[in-house]
Amino acid sequence: MALIWGIPYFLIKLAVAELTPATLVFLRTTVAGLILVPLAIQRGDVRPLFRRWRWIVAYTIVEVAGPWILLSDAERRISSSLAGLLIAGVPLVAALLVWLIGGDDRPDARRVLGLVVGFVGVALVVGVDVATDDLLAVGEVGLVVIGYAIGPMIVARRLSSAPAVGVVAASLALTAVAYAPFGIAQLPAGLPSAHVTLSVAVLGVICTAVAFLLFFALISEVGPARATIITYFNPAVALALGVVLLSEPFTAGIAIGFALIAAGSFVATRRGRGMRGADAALPEAAP
Repeated sequence: MALIWGIPYFLIKLAVAELTPATLVFLRTTVAGLILVPLAIQRGDVRPLFRRWRWIVAYTIVEVAGPWILLSDAERRISSSLAGLLIAGVPLVAALLVWLIGGDDRPDARRVLGLVVGFVGVALVVGVDVATDDLLAVGEVGLVVIGYAIGPMIVARRLSSAPAVGVVAASLALTAVAYAPFGIAQLPAGLPSAHVTLSVAVLGVICTAVAFLLFFALISEVGPARATIITYFNPAVALALGVVLLSEPFTAGIAIGFALIAAGSFVATRRGRGMRGADAALPEAAP
């Protein structure tokens, strides 16, 4: 999951050079939807969703429709590696939300320390490497962080018994329909370049259709809060691709910040005594 969701920052950066954010979101969700919607219908995973339609819509807004347009717009002004590093704040936000609303997956002091250390790394990156003109983009990524923290909680608490393929397919279809008027109207006059076309294809097939199915399995295995820990490792992929392939800067602030993020992730995800019992108490998702 860390590898698959570390790649999109690089691909989005390539795509928004020729496509508007609305068009990119529309194409990405359409490609993935064409794969998962027929599969969900064939498996009979659509009908069980009707009685949960409010939570399906809520999940779609916070996990797909909102974050993807904000992230695509932000990457028009900030680097892909910086966007990936900022997303590493998701686990801390998830932990804070668990404290506020309660739950079986509350972090202990050791995990909180790891989360804080990791977030200090993110703050260091922002403080050192973000220009004043980029603060709006940073704010957009901040909203993405909040959405990505809430999404897994909705899955675990309200959609745990819903078929995973159906939930993902419905969220993609709803987003594609919502963005269709804007995405189609803003299509470029000519065909995009080959690397942009390939970026959209990989985003839709690998980074969306396949990735969401894996992420639902991860949530059922370790719980919503610990599932978001993958966002500590996504930046390594985003940073490497941005620096090597896009010649994005690799500064001292990024190096120190990423070291703190890596250290925090180790502490936050390390299993302690009694952790297995805590895992057993988590709500189970449908196979």
